Amino acid sequence: MKLNALLDVTLVAHETEDEVSVLLEIEAPAAPTDTGRPPASFQVVLDRSGSMAGAPLAGAQQALIDLVRRLDPADDFGLVTFDDAAQVVVPTGPLTDKDAVVAAIRSVVPGGTTDLSAGYLRGLRELRRALAARGAGTGGTVLVVSDGHVNAGVRDVATLAAVTAQAYGERIVTSTLGYGRGYDETLLAALARSGSGNHVYAADPDAAGAAIAGEVDGLLAKVAQGVALTVALEPSVEVLRLFNDLPVHTLEPGRVMIELGDLYAAERRKLLLTLRVPALAGLGLARVATLELAHVELPALIEHTVTLPIAVNVVPGDQAAGRVPDPVVTSEKLFQLAQDVKRQASEAFERGEFARGQQLIDRTRKDLDDAAAAAGSAPEALRAPLQAEIAAEIGEVEKMARLGEISGPAGAPVMSKLTRESYHRANRKRGRAPAPEATDAPEQDDR
Repeated sequence: MKLNALLDVTLVAHETEDEVSVLLEIEAPAAPTDTGRPPASFQVVLDRSGSMAGAPLAGAQQALIDLVRRLDPADDFGLVTFDDAAQVVVPTGPLTDKDAVVAAIRSVVPGGTTDLSAGYLRGLRELRRALAARGAGTGGTVLVVSDGHVNAGVRDVATLAAVTAQAYGERIVTSTLGYGRGYDETLLAALARSGSGNHVYAADPDAAGAAIAGEVDGLLAKVAQGVALTVALEPSVEVLRLFNDLPVHTLEPGRVMIELGDLYAAERRKLLLTLRVPALAGLGLARVATLELAHVELPALIEHTVTLPIAVNVVPGDQAAGRVPDPVVTSEKLFQLAQDVKRQASEAFERGEFARGQQLIDRTRKDLDDAAAAAGSAPEALRAPLQAEIAAEIGEVEKMARLGEISGPAGAPVMSKLTRESYHRANRKRGRAPAPEATDAPEQDDR
C-alpha cells in the first residue's frame, strides 16, 4: 500500500498559530499473480414490495442471475427479499448448484410494504452464518437494493446506520442501490457511508444491472480489507476539518481513525484534511502529526501498517509571509468545497426546494471553475490529468443543471438522487476509478 502526503504550505511562522491542509493519496497494490483470489461472500437484500412489480423486479432478477453466473462455485451467495417481512430465498453458501439458485431468483414475486430493516438484519444473519462456516476471516459484502421509502419496521436513519457500522467492524461492507424515483436517498446513502460501501442510483433496469455488475467487479478484485487511516497528532495540534465525509472515530485524545473501507487492485483514493497548528516556539523542522495506514492484505490475510510523518518548517514571520500555497492542494480544497455545495443541493431537491437546488448546482459549477483555475498552476506533469478530472466533473454538473432545466420542479426527486450519488463518488470515494472488470468470462445464460 502506498501513502503520499502533499501540504498546501510547508512553512509556518515562528510563534504564530496556523492552519495546514494535507492532501493524502493512497494506492492499493496490484492483484497478486501467483495466487488465485480467495472465495468471495456476497449477500443481496432485495426489495420486493409492491412498487417493484413489473420491469423493476424483472430487471433486478436478471441482474442477479447474471451475477450468479459470474461467480465461482466456491463463492458464497445469498438472497434475502423483503416486503412487510423478510424471506430467505437463497440460503447463503457456496454456489454448488447454480441452476437451483437461478430458479430461486426467478421465483421471487412482488409483495406488500417496505420493511428494509427486517430484510437487512435477516441478510446480515445469513452472511454471518456463512462466514462463520467458512472460517476464513475474509469478510463479505451486503448489497441492499430498494426502490421505496421504508414504511414498516425500523425507520430511524441513525439506528440503521449504527447497524451497518457494527457490521463493518466485523469486516462486512454494506453497499446500497437506489432504484427508480421513489427510494429514500438519505437512508440508503447513510447505510453505505456507515458500512464503508458504495451508494449507487439506478434509474432503470439496465442501470441497475450495470450497478450490480460494478459492485461485483470491485468485490472480485479486492486486495485490501478494512483500510483505516489513523492520524496521531502532536500536542496541541487539532484536526480542524476532514473534507471527505467518512466514518471517523476518536481512539484517544490526539488520535483519530478514518475508515476507508475495502480497496480493489491498484485502486487510488484521495483524502483532504486541515490541521490547526499551534504557535511553535522553536525554529526548524517540527512534526505535527504521524499517519498510520493499516489494512489486511488479501488473500494472505496479513496485516500491514504504513507510517508517514507530517512535518512543517518553522521560520521567521517575514519568511513565512512570502509562501505560496501548493496549487494541487488548493485545487483539491476548492473541488471538495464544491462537493459540499452539491450535497446541499441534493438536500434542497429532496425537500422539494427545486429553485434552491438549481441555484446550488450553479454554485457548484462556479466552485469547480475555481478548482480548475488553481489546477492551471500545478506542475506540468500533474496539470493535464488534474484538469481533465475536473473538466469531467464540470461536465457532469452541467448535465445535471440541463436536466433540471428540462424537467422543472417535477424532476426534483431525480435531481436529488443524481446529486447524492455524484457527491458520494466525488467526496466519499474520491479518486476511485471504476473497478477493473473480472478477467473470467461469465457463463452463458441458456434462457
